[in-house]
Amino acid sequence: MLRAIDSSAMGRGIHGWLDSHFHFSFAEYYNPENINFGVLRVWNDDIVLPGTGFDTHPHANMEILSYVVEGELSHADSMGNEHTLTRGQVQYMSAGTGVTHSEYNHGKVPLRFFQIWIFADAKDYPPNYGDHRFAWDDRIDKWLSIATGVNNTASPAPIHIHQDINMYASYLRAGNTLPFEVAPGRQAYLVIAEGKARVSGIGLHARDALEIVDEYVDIEALEDAHMVIIEMAQG
Repeated sequence: MLRAIDSSAMGRGIHGWLDSHFHFSFAEYYNPENINFGVLRVWNDDIVLPGTGFDTHPHANMEILSYVVEGELSHADSMGNEHTLTRGQVQYMSAGTGVTHSEYNHGKVPLRFFQIWIFADAKDYPPNYGDHRFAWDDRIDKWLSIATGVNNTASPAPIHIHQDINMYASYLRAGNTLPFEVAPGRQAYLVIAEGKARVSGIGLHARDALEIVDEYVDIEALEDAHMVIIEMAQG
């Protein structure tokens, strides 16, 4: 089963300093038919203007992944971590029993990043933070393994979270193709960050998404296509 989600139909939050597209119900956007996709609870496509950001705020019992599409993301938290990430780099935070953090754009150009929340597989893990500075070329015309579950020892992904998921990114150059197989009992959520692609006959533009359930898909880049996908158990 394949179901495309046009970005024009997504929730939206525009606050001057912040422009967000909400893939699922969040903040001022609420749709009882669109709360989550399996264990994927939040996927916000955020644009943050220079010199602004999210002030210190709390989280608990959620696995949070942030993927930088463009610009600089500066993180600080109550565990003492302070780091800045750039294009194609990823940070993760296991909020567990509770943590506070801030996210700012101290750069000179708008920051665009995916803010992704995933339900943890149990409550009250000790809080944890980490990040990884992936080489950009490692995703060109192939899938780069970014994150997986803590119990998945077979995956090369360097980021491990408390949930049975697999996260990948790719930058597929125009005219090239790339397959992705979703096994029986599994599902995946694909987002086109930049560019255009055709997935098993379905055309997708930047910011569009595709739900994939029990399917093998072929992805063709109609122009250079930057993509992120999260694969998980059905539910």
